[in-house]
Amino acid sequence: MKAIFKLGALATAALLASAPLAASGAAQARTQSSAADSQASKQLNKLADEYYDALARFEPVFATEGGDNRFIDQLGLSISPKNRERQFALYRGYLKRLQAIPRERLNGRDQTSHDILKFELDTALRLAAFPEHLLPLDQMVSMPVILANYASGQGAQPLSTVKDYKAYLNRLSQLAPHIDQSIANMREGIKAGIVHPREPMQSALPQFQQLVAETPEASIFYTPVKNMPEGFAAADRRSLAESYRKTIGGKLNPALARLASFMEKEYLPATRTTAGWGALPNGAAWYQARVAAMTTTDLTPEQVHQIGLKEVARIQGEYAVTGPKMGYDGPAAGLPRWVSEQPKYKPFTSDKQVIDVFRDLDAKVRTKLPALFTLMPKSPLDLRLEPELSRATASDHYTPPAVDGSRPGVFWSVVNDPKQYGSTGMVTLYLHEGQPGHHFHIALVQELGLPNFRKFGGNNAFTEGWALYAETLGKEMGLFEKPEDYFGHLNDEMLRAARLVVDTGMHAKGWSREQGIKYFQDTLGYSEHEARAQIERYMVWPGQALGYKIGSLKIVELRKRAEAAMGGRFSLQKFHEIVLGEGTLPLAVLETKVDRWIAESK
Repeated sequence: MKAIFKLGALATAALLASAPLAASGAAQARTQSSAADSQASKQLNKLADEYYDALARFEPVFATEGGDNRFIDQLGLSISPKNRERQFALYRGYLKRLQAIPRERLNGRDQTSHDILKFELDTALRLAAFPEHLLPLDQMVSMPVILANYASGQGAQPLSTVKDYKAYLNRLSQLAPHIDQSIANMREGIKAGIVHPREPMQSALPQFQQLVAETPEASIFYTPVKNMPEGFAAADRRSLAESYRKTIGGKLNPALARLASFMEKEYLPATRTTAGWGALPNGAAWYQARVAAMTTTDLTPEQVHQIGLKEVARIQGEYAVTGPKMGYDGPAAGLPRWVSEQPKYKPFTSDKQVIDVFRDLDAKVRTKLPALFTLMPKSPLDLRLEPELSRATASDHYTPPAVDGSRPGVFWSVVNDPKQYGSTGMVTLYLHEGQPGHHFHIALVQELGLPNFRKFGGNNAFTEGWALYAETLGKEMGLFEKPEDYFGHLNDEMLRAARLVVDTGMHAKGWSREQGIKYFQDTLGYSEHEARAQIERYMVWPGQALGYKIGSLKIVELRKRAEAAMGGRFSLQKFHEIVLGEGTLPLAVLETKVDRWIAESK
């Protein structure tokens, strides 16, 4: 139309006469543009699928944990140096291909996929510079313990059909070479001065020693045979039992014995007495890369440390208000320890009583969710007690539903001694692990029609940040009316804030293990045993604990920004839809999305 006005009235008739031809040309241009857009989209989605399949084959247990059951018979050997090199070579190729795809040609959802894929590839390649494979196991995570926990059949590894049994058996047969590769890597780590701190590995040793059994039948890995479904045919039962005995007795048990012996006689004497990653070769840069990966930000360790100190002070201010309502009149910092010593907050005598409280809470929360959410997962949430088989080494957690609908999302509560189980943190724990925490995010991701790398993948800052933010919604739901329940919420928040301080303190500021333990005792009222378990977790998982608070703070910040900009037009339901509606996002991508929503609302 601009051309018509420039040419003036005398040319108008001629232009109008030729309008069909001009329209035809415009249509052709639009068709060509649309074809280019479609081609860019196809390229991106093909690349994304290739990337995820490569990742799932590289880490098939990761895929299983995410609800992808295509690789449940594979263990993978991602810790092999050759496999690592091959994988990172693939990532470099994927990044080059991604950079050749014009982002501006993509629709909104594909642009988000482009941004996420670039973040994941950049992060993986940044970490490729550091020899993480030389630290293949610790007291928190190791492949032998993961597979031992699967033996109950109630975890992410399905054990209900003959095919399932064969798949798990196949993984067990691959565990022996995985153990031997772990030993080889750790020997290389000893030579290079890249070893874990001593105390966490002292805690790990008994785990590996307990996995060694005198006979195949006494092994925890034989548990599926003992629990075989009655519907299995007699021939299958005999064949499976014999195969399990042969694999455990001939391959797995000797490998587990080698691992226990190596850990005790070679590795433990070579472990280091320092607590932080800063003591390792190139440790400062290594830790910074992990901070970036776990928070999806460019925050420095010092910035994270200061955020932690600020949050600790803020929460202690809340303690000062809440403590007197609970009958406590001491200094604010002493409230957690006082609560831990009050018998009235440990009212249970059986684990059934604990799970019953969670189930009552679940029923209550379900009635309140529609006021806060219009976007909710279809997959059900189940509440279960952690099986006795894995109870001693587990912590409360959530497992996602299977994509095929064969398994619901599950909130697992761990009750080792019901008489010592505190009641004050139960509301906030349910909100975090159940709904609207992990279940609303992780189960929903599977239902959004996203590419596999987004459906089954994710990042720590969004995943844990959302769950921690979900705890704060207890206020909107009226679940913190009892001061002890609100204290439980504050105390869990304090844990996440204190983590920022001790994690950066040990890995970037030279703190000792003892400094970290004392800080937790002083700040959270933990016993020496409780503080030690937490601190030793951070010693071997540098940066992992940072995502919770950093992610939660970002979501709270974005909510406040939207409320201030929109005023009376702000809808909390819509905000939650915006945050959750495209699955797991790096925090910068989430911020851009919320800002775009705010701008469009004006």
